[in-house]
Amino acid sequence: MPDHATSTDSAVQAQLDRLWSLSPGADILGLERITALLDRLGNPHHRLPPVIHVAGTNGKGSTCAFLRSAIEASGLTAHVYTSPHLVRFNERIRLAGTLITDDALAILLAEVLDHAADLTASFFEVTTAAAFLAFSRTPADVCIIEVGLGGRLDATNVVPAPIVTGIAQLGIDHQSFLGETLGEIAGEKAGIAKSGVPLVTMRYPAPIAKRVAAVARTAGAKPAPAGDDWHFTVESDRLIYTDANGTIETPLPRMAGPHQPENLALAIALLRHQSALTIPADAYRIAAETTHWPARMQRLHPGPLLDQLPAGSQLWLDGGHNPAAAQAIAAALDAIAHPAVGRSEVHLVLGMLANKDPVGLLTPFARLATTLHAVPVPNHEHHAPAALAAVAHDLGIAAHTSADIAGALRDITTIADPAEPPIVLILGSLYLAGEALSANLEAPD
Repeated sequence: MPDHATSTDSAVQAQLDRLWSLSPGADILGLERITALLDRLGNPHHRLPPVIHVAGTNGKGSTCAFLRSAIEASGLTAHVYTSPHLVRFNERIRLAGTLITDDALAILLAEVLDHAADLTASFFEVTTAAAFLAFSRTPADVCIIEVGLGGRLDATNVVPAPIVTGIAQLGIDHQSFLGETLGEIAGEKAGIAKSGVPLVTMRYPAPIAKRVAAVARTAGAKPAPAGDDWHFTVESDRLIYTDANGTIETPLPRMAGPHQPENLALAIALLRHQSALTIPADAYRIAAETTHWPARMQRLHPGPLLDQLPAGSQLWLDGGHNPAAAQAIAAALDAIAHPAVGRSEVHLVLGMLANKDPVGLLTPFARLATTLHAVPVPNHEHHAPAALAAVAHDLGIAAHTSADIAGALRDITTIADPAEPPIVLILGSLYLAGEALSANLEAPD
C-alpha cells in the first residue's frame, strides 16, 4: 500500500479502503491517467487560483512552508498541496489556510473515486485530483503545489500555466523512476518548466545547472538560478537576499539547520519572480520568524516519547532519507550537540524503507553518533533492523536493534551517561516520523 493511510473518521476510512481496492498499489509516473481523471471531473486544474509549483529532492516542503507563511503574512490566502502526510491524510490538502475537514474529505474522495474506477489511477493521482477539485471550488489567492515524485511525469505537472516554478535542492533519490545520475534526475525535476514562466532554482554544480537550463530553454521557460539571477548571503543572524529589484533582509529562519536559510531564500526568490501577488518586505521577516514544517529537524515537546528519556534530554525528529538530506541533518545536529563549550552525546533511532541507501544516509553521522538503535518502519517494506545495525557497526557506530521507537528510547536511557542528558534524533523515513509524532501526541495541524 503506497502510504498506508488510515483515518479515525469512518467516512474517510471507507473511501481510503475504496482507494486501496482500485489503486495498482505502487507509484506510477505518467500524465495519461491523471489527465483522463481530471477530464471526467470537469478539468478543475484549469480553474485554480494562481499556482506556484515547486520540485526538488530535498527542501521543497520547507520551501512551500516558507511560501505559505509569507503569503499569509501579506494578508492573502493560500491553498497548499503537499505529500506525504505524517499522521493524518488531511495534511495533504490545506484549503485557504486550514486542513481539509473529515466531512469535506470523505465527500471529495468519494466523488473522485466514482470517476476513477476503470482508470487504475494511483494513490497519488487520486489524491492530486481531489486536491485540484477542492482548490477549484474554494476561493483563495494562490495555490502552492509541491511535486510528488520527479517533475516531468508527476501528476501535479498537468497545471498548464503556473505563475512561477521552482526547484529546491537536488540529490540522488528514487533512481528507479528518475535515473541513476544527478544529471538525469535534474532533467526530470526541470520538466515542470513552462513556456514564458520563470524557473527559479538554487545554485547547482555547472553540469547540473547546464542540464536544468537546457530543459528550461526547450520548454520556453525563463531560468532564474541562484548565483546568477538572484543571490543571498548569511551574515551573523541575518539573511540578505538580493536581485535586480533590490535587497531583502530577514532574521535567520526559526527552523533548525544550516540548510534552511537557502530554502527561505528560494521562497523569497519565487515570490519576487512573479507578478500576480504583491508581497511586502515585512512578510519575509515574518516568514523567517514563524515558519514551522513538521519532521524537519523538529524538536519534540514533552509527551509520551520524550518522557521516556532522562530529564533535560532533547528529542529531535527528521524524516530525511537520502545522502543529501543526511549531510544537512548531520550539520544541524552537530551544531546542536557541539556548542562552544562542552559536548553532548548523540544517539540515533533509525528506520528506513527497503529502497533507500543506509550507507549514504549514515556516513555523515559516523563521527557524530554515540550509538544507533535500528527499528522497523511499521506497515512498509523496510531494511531489517539487524541489517541497519550492521551498516552502522561497519561505520564505527555502536549499534543496537529495538522493536520500536519507544523501546529504542528506553534502551538509550540505560546506555546514556546519567550525568549528561542525551540528544536523540529519530530519522530515516517520513513514515517513521509520522509514527513518532503520533506516539508523542504531536499530530500536525
